[in-house]
Amino acid sequence: MITDELILYRDFIEEELLNDLITLFEGEGNIGLAFETAGKLVTLSMERGFTGNLWHMFLTYILANNENVFSKACEIRGHVEGTINDIALHDMELFYNMFGLELLDIDRKYRIECFEPLTEFEMPDEGKTFNKRIRDRIAGLAEKLSNSSDPAEIKAHVEYFYADYGVGLFGLHKAFKIHESFTDNSFEIVPIKRVAHISLEDLVGYELQKEKLTENTEAFLKGLPANNCLLYGDSGTGKSSSIKAIMNRYYEDGLRLIEMYKFQFRFLNDIMAVLKDRNYRFIIYMDDLSFEDQETDYKYLKAIIEGGLEKKPENVLIYATSNRRHLIHEGFSDKLDRGENDDIHESDTVEEKLSLYHRFGMTIYYGKPNPGQYRTIVKELAKRKGIKMAEQELLLEANKWEIEHGGLSGRTACQFIDHISAGETMR
Repeated sequence: MITDELILYRDFIEEELLNDLITLFEGEGNIGLAFETAGKLVTLSMERGFTGNLWHMFLTYILANNENVFSKACEIRGHVEGTINDIALHDMELFYNMFGLELLDIDRKYRIECFEPLTEFEMPDEGKTFNKRIRDRIAGLAEKLSNSSDPAEIKAHVEYFYADYGVGLFGLHKAFKIHESFTDNSFEIVPIKRVAHISLEDLVGYELQKEKLTENTEAFLKGLPANNCLLYGDSGTGKSSSIKAIMNRYYEDGLRLIEMYKFQFRFLNDIMAVLKDRNYRFIIYMDDLSFEDQETDYKYLKAIIEGGLEKKPENVLIYATSNRRHLIHEGFSDKLDRGENDDIHESDTVEEKLSLYHRFGMTIYYGKPNPGQYRTIVKELAKRKGIKMAEQELLLEANKWEIEHGGLSGRTACQFIDHISAGETMR
């Protein structure tokens, strides 16, 4: 099998599907395998939004995602010198030969009419299947690889792709989450395929807060000193939305966001070991971070942020949001000279609980809007949505809404505008 001769490009995504297709191309399969494999290729293509020649799109998808020493080196430096080039060219010659295979040959070999529709495949509704940005990048690369005149040209196109966009999950996606296996206590970084396309301009107000956050993030992207950030304050004021907007604004500059929960802190050291050698800047995002008295995971996080023997990678920052400034619940007994636990060093107990907050070099406060600011947010959001309701009536209804739905906040204003907009659309 041709794939057995590959040196660098192994352990593929969808390796079984590739091997089944090669088996069919080489005439070693059967009609049952042909129909089963065609179905798998169509399913993958529908999930990924692939169109056109699905065999070429599939091969390109494999090349774009395979993380090996060559692809990761190109991600950092572009073209790389040395013997690795000869080895990579050997693999590209095999891919060049695979691009030369035709799906119609399978139909001819097995006297079926199964793969012909997959040579010019069209999506029924591409907008609802996969991230269009990722699909377009793979499609663009597939066209170049399909038209390459020799293995060296394929290798050059792939190198440029790795240098421009990166390789694997980090190269194609903006945001990630941690998926843990409870059977062997391991973790996997998996992409979040549909993320909110919010921008900083969508957040009405909080200009000073957004400015501080962008300045810190831009310094981080330039390799300048930057701080871990804690965004704290009232609920519904745009803390989480600000971080998501930062991700969207700076994705093209190499910024990636990894969402993590406090029960996953035990993986933090291992995750940073994975991230430190990649040519991206990572923000580990911890939403709604807080700890109760009985929880001790904050001590582990505190050591990771600053104070452990192993230095935090320079391409990783931690951005957290919380409704609490000090993150850890403090009981009234913490303020007394003697607590219920008869601790004679209560000042040390208080300092221990405050120390996590102080580990964040930058803290940004998001307070709930006053009535005037709330009305400004409502009017601006209504303008953007094209709501035609008279201003006086709009503000009157907005006041009623906030009383019944959680008080003054940007979130309340957004929910109100969505409600009004839906009502106008249905009329």
